[in-house]
Amino acid sequence: MMRKIVLLQPQRLVFGRDCAGDCAPHLRRAGLKRAFLVTGPPTRRLAELLAETLRQAGLQAEIFDGVDREPTIAMFRVALDTARAAQPNVVIGIGGGSSLDVAKLVAALLDGKQTVEQSFGIDLLAGRSTFLACLPTTAGTGSEVSPNAILLDESEHLKKAVVSPHLVPDATFVDPVLTVSMPPAVTAGTGLDALTHCIEAYTNRFSHPAIDLYALEGIRLIAANLPRAVADGRDLDAREKLALGSMYGGLCLGPVNTAAVHALAYPLGGEFHVAHGISNAVLLPYVMEFNLRACPERYADVALALGAEPRSDAAETARQGVQRVHKIARQCGVPMNLADLKVPRSAVSRMAEAAMRVERLLKNNPRELTIADATRVYEQAFQPQG
Repeated sequence: MMRKIVLLQPQRLVFGRDCAGDCAPHLRRAGLKRAFLVTGPPTRRLAELLAETLRQAGLQAEIFDGVDREPTIAMFRVALDTARAAQPNVVIGIGGGSSLDVAKLVAALLDGKQTVEQSFGIDLLAGRSTFLACLPTTAGTGSEVSPNAILLDESEHLKKAVVSPHLVPDATFVDPVLTVSMPPAVTAGTGLDALTHCIEAYTNRFSHPAIDLYALEGIRLIAANLPRAVADGRDLDAREKLALGSMYGGLCLGPVNTAAVHALAYPLGGEFHVAHGISNAVLLPYVMEFNLRACPERYADVALALGAEPRSDAAETARQGVQRVHKIARQCGVPMNLADLKVPRSAVSRMAEAAMRVERLLKNNPRELTIADATRVYEQAFQPQG
C-alpha cells in the first residue's frame, strides 16, 4: 500500500525562457504595490532589471543585496529589519538558493509574530501574510518550489532549517535565461546539489512513486546537461534542461526530502564555509557506496539515469553509478577531496558528531548511519581520486 503523500507547489509555477517578464504583470494583477527584492551582489544587475519592470508596471521596488554568501542568522536579521522599514506587501527573491531562502523567511516573519529561532524545525512556522515570489538564477537548490529554508547558526557552526508549507512561494518563475551568467564553478556546484536532491529522493527510505518520476527524470536531465552548461554557459539548450532538472529536484524536497549526504555536508558548510553544492558533491559517491546494499535495485535505476551501462545484476549496475558521479564531477572541475577543500583531518570527529544531530535527514537514509559510519565516509573523502 502506498503511503499518504502531500504535494505542495507554488500556486503559480511558470517555467520557460524569458518567463521572468511575466512576474511584474502577475503582481500588478494581484493588486500588489510595494516590492522588496532580496538578492546578492552577483545578481544585483538582474534584480535591477526586474525592479525596473516592476516600476514600469506601477509598483514601488526596493532592492536588498546583502546576501553575499550562504546566509547566517545575523544576515537574515539585517534583511528583515530592512524589509520592515520598507513595509512591502510582496517579497521577491531573485538569485541563488541563499537569496531565495532569505526572501522566504523575510516574507514569513515580516509581521513580527515569531522569531526565526522559534521557527527552526518542522511545521513550527505560524503562517505567512506577505505575498512571496521567487526567481532562481541558479539551477541547483530548488528553493523556489520547496518548503525549506536554511540559515547558518554561527554560534554552533551548524546549519538549521525551517520547514513549513508557509515557505512555498505564491508564484515562481523559473527562467533558464537568468542562469546564463552563472560562472562555471557556480554552475557545477549548484548543478551537483540538484543532482544530489534527485538521487537522495529516489533512494530515500520514504520514496514515493509520485516523486520517483521527478527524481529519475531530474537525474537524467542534470547528468546529461550539467557538463555541457559548465563547458559553455551560453548553451541555452543545456541551461534550459538543467533548470528543469533542478526544478524537479526542488519538487522532491517537500514530500520526500534528502538524506545522509546533506546531513554530512552541513558541517562542511557550517564550520569551513565550503559551498553547499560542493559539500554534497564530494560526499555523494561515498554515501552512495555506503547505501548500495540497502536498495541495489534503486541505485541501479540511478546508475542508468546517470548514463551507465547495465551490468550482470543490480548491484554491479549500481556500482557504475558511483563511478558516473565521480566522472561528472571531474568533467565539471569540482574538487572531490576534502583536503583540496582545506578541511583538516583533525576535524573529522567533530564533523561526524555534528552530522549526527541532523536527525530530520538521517532518518530518511535507506541504511542506518552511525557515528562510526559517518567518520568512515569523511575519511574516505580525503582519499585522492584517479
